[in-house]
Amino acid sequence: MKRGIKYFLAIGVTALMAACATPYAEIEGLGSMENDLQYPFEVKRQALSFGGEVAYVDEGSGDQTIILIHGLGSYLPAWKKNIPALAENYRVIALDLPGYGKSSKGAWEGSLEFFSESVIELADSLGIDQFVLGGHSMGGQITIVTALEHPERVTKLILAAPAGFETFHDGEKEWFRSVATRSLTRLAKPKTIQENVEINFYSMPDDAEFMIRDRIAMRSAADFEGYAYIISKSIVAMVDRPVFDYLNQIHQPTLVFFGEGDQLIPNRYLTGGETQKIAESGSAQIPNCTLHMVPKAGHFVHFEQSEFYNEKVKEFMGL
Repeated sequence: MKRGIKYFLAIGVTALMAACATPYAEIEGLGSMENDLQYPFEVKRQALSFGGEVAYVDEGSGDQTIILIHGLGSYLPAWKKNIPALAENYRVIALDLPGYGKSSKGAWEGSLEFFSESVIELADSLGIDQFVLGGHSMGGQITIVTALEHPERVTKLILAAPAGFETFHDGEKEWFRSVATRSLTRLAKPKTIQENVEINFYSMPDDAEFMIRDRIAMRSAADFEGYAYIISKSIVAMVDRPVFDYLNQIHQPTLVFFGEGDQLIPNRYLTGGETQKIAESGSAQIPNCTLHMVPKAGHFVHFEQSEFYNEKVKEFMGL
């Protein structure tokens, strides 16, 4: 009898260990990111001159239009707690950058200027002359580049944990280029994916779990290789287009958010230090800038403290 109990306990422990080793094992893979990813908004598509289509959502109406750009490895659902609130008063457009989410995959250039021009071209196609541009992390750096290259189009900037405030020396840039491989994305296992998403938050919210589940499901998609490709290009693009020395050329009103618990800025392995010092250093370069350090928020500050973010954006917009 005792031997039987030990046998079943052993099976139970083994099963538990297996479950821990393969989190989210029940998730079914996607056939195609472009077709099978499920978004909480009606998705539209627009063909652009780079040869593919960008997926975007277009919600709300108003005198001002806000265009939102996601960060590295992310997609437009990352704004799902901001779009409905902002769309109560404004036209809000959020896009998947080329190569990301439901947008076309391909051997796109992947520079920050390429992404920036895609945003401008999308705005042109929708008849939008001027707009407020908001970006998260890498999207923040693209926002800065767009404001520098097209100051007549961008009326205001909203930056959530923007990349580009932190600077790197040549040796650190070489390190980024060396690790920015497609395999780094393509071969990531569920446990690694889970940890990579969770580190973006001060405290992982239950309603952000879709980011983990979607990212795991993407691995089987026919267009996943293109996604891995554009991420590798994006990492190099951020390194090759530093913006810190040009921040003083941004004269549009700018609103900046950083989570006090951001674990990604500054880079823990290369520069270390405090997020607030990076945030204050970059914000001080922009002549007309307001910085909010947000308690109980990590890198996804606009998601984790969405009510605060939405309220301050509306104030900034002049509501």
